[in-house]
Amino acid sequence: MTVAPKRPAAMTLAAHFPERTQAQWRDLAAAVVNKGRPEDQHLSADEAVASMRSHLAGGLEVEPLYTRPDGPSALGVPGAMPFTRGRALRDTDVPWDVRQVHDDPDVATTRKAVLGDLENGVTSVWLHVGADGLAPGDVAEALADVRLDLAPVVVSSWDDQPAAADALYAVLSGAAASSGNLGHDPLGAAARTATAPDLSPLAPAVRRLADHGEVRAITVDTRVHADAGATVPDEIGFALATGVAYLRHLESEGVDVTEAFRHIEFRVSASADQFLTAAALRALRRAWARVGESVGVPERSRGAFTHAVTSGRMFTRDDAWTNILRSTLATFGASLGGADAITVLPFDTVSGLPTPFSRRVARNTQILLAEESNVARVTDPAGGAWAVEALTDEVAASAWSAFQEIERAGGMTSALANAAVAQRISTAVAERDAAVATRRQPITGVSTFPLAGEKPLERTSRHELVVQPNALVPQRDSGVFEALRDRSAAYAEKHGHAPRVAVPTLDIPRAADRRIDAVNLLTVAGLQAVEPGAESEAKLGATDRGYDGVATDMDVVAFLSALLDETGAPA
Repeated sequence: MTVAPKRPAAMTLAAHFPERTQAQWRDLAAAVVNKGRPEDQHLSADEAVASMRSHLAGGLEVEPLYTRPDGPSALGVPGAMPFTRGRALRDTDVPWDVRQVHDDPDVATTRKAVLGDLENGVTSVWLHVGADGLAPGDVAEALADVRLDLAPVVVSSWDDQPAAADALYAVLSGAAASSGNLGHDPLGAAARTATAPDLSPLAPAVRRLADHGEVRAITVDTRVHADAGATVPDEIGFALATGVAYLRHLESEGVDVTEAFRHIEFRVSASADQFLTAAALRALRRAWARVGESVGVPERSRGAFTHAVTSGRMFTRDDAWTNILRSTLATFGASLGGADAITVLPFDTVSGLPTPFSRRVARNTQILLAEESNVARVTDPAGGAWAVEALTDEVAASAWSAFQEIERAGGMTSALANAAVAQRISTAVAERDAAVATRRQPITGVSTFPLAGEKPLERTSRHELVVQPNALVPQRDSGVFEALRDRSAAYAEKHGHAPRVAVPTLDIPRAADRRIDAVNLLTVAGLQAVEPGAESEAKLGATDRGYDGVATDMDVVAFLSALLDETGAPA
């Protein structure tokens, strides 16, 4: 009989490694960085460490190494100030609300999809109402099969929030027990449609829910800012400023501040940067709890209810299957950050309305993470990790600074009216566009590792939301590359083949590898690489444009656009 060896009482994983001081580590890091450099170009220890720092949008920096803080740090506990570690202890039976979004205008299709989701693991329903979603009059029909005592229901709308809220209230008020959110967010709607915000429905909505303790009235939906290009700290800062604007208005209408505080829920984006997503959610709770403390809300009521949604800005139309990977990372980050509800957008959401299969993949992404990875069995699983705590501190400080700037300028209503919000977002977009164009911020399946010969997904198109000029319109990081693909597709439809570019195999070391690199770069724009002379339509050699096989610092978009111009592809 085999006997398992006894395990030591304490597993010291680093027991066989000698202890190093911070100074010794810096010297060792400098030696690695300087390896292969000429002696007169060696970096000092400080310069070497600086070269290994990562810079994130919004002025955030990620150090190459995090160690235990010199002084004691109060981590706190879930359900208590500063609420960084969670609004409450996580219930392992239902660790978070698995919330699926539905925006198909066909009510019969939506009703069937809602029931199918609830029967297969989804725990709450999100209906998007308006010109780009379900009609307000169809809300009751869409929810006809829902057990309202078991499944919370929330609605959202950009162009008709009062009607959406009234439609949901009519359904929920007829149930013996129900929960959800009426989705009032007039400042978010004003930003998305470039119209004047109307806060007058807020107080009546809160008052009529006095006997519906589990139903909230307000959702601060910062996806409108994030999808338009806002950085993570700015998104959190905008969330705080919007929430405070609603608190001020409700208090001016005679609503008790604690009651007003209870009615506000935050809907924020979750990106593929899992640790930044976790830090953002933790920072939001910390900052909102500080707001609650400042206005006299009892401690037990200061925890922010957060709903994380996979970022629409990171989704791609081309090679849409890679969206599943991005969504998995985002969901994991939202779980680490303690989101109370999570929505995974279907991987084909850019192409149009989802299919039953893509909805199934979306819901199973978080169900599998919750039930099989064990990430849901611990409250604040990343809490205490020095890197996560440091990033949380940095996001919280930066977001609070953005919030203070908006407050000094007159609050969120004024910041929207005088375009201060739009200006902050446009600055962030310019920086991000430069990173995307040079592939310093790569997009898998689009700007790197493109899929040649891909057939576009065929989906039913969504109805478009008609907005005024200067509205915060959603953008996607991959859009600029997809425009290049569209130009090549238009050329191929006219000529029977994609634009062709001559790429010679040079007589140099690793020539074949370099040619593969060039071919992959051309495939980003849907260009077809051929050997010189193989086709009369081949116009230009990629090497003639100075491409060196790496293309990390040059503007790839401009380079590929120039090739399309010279091959005769339509502009």
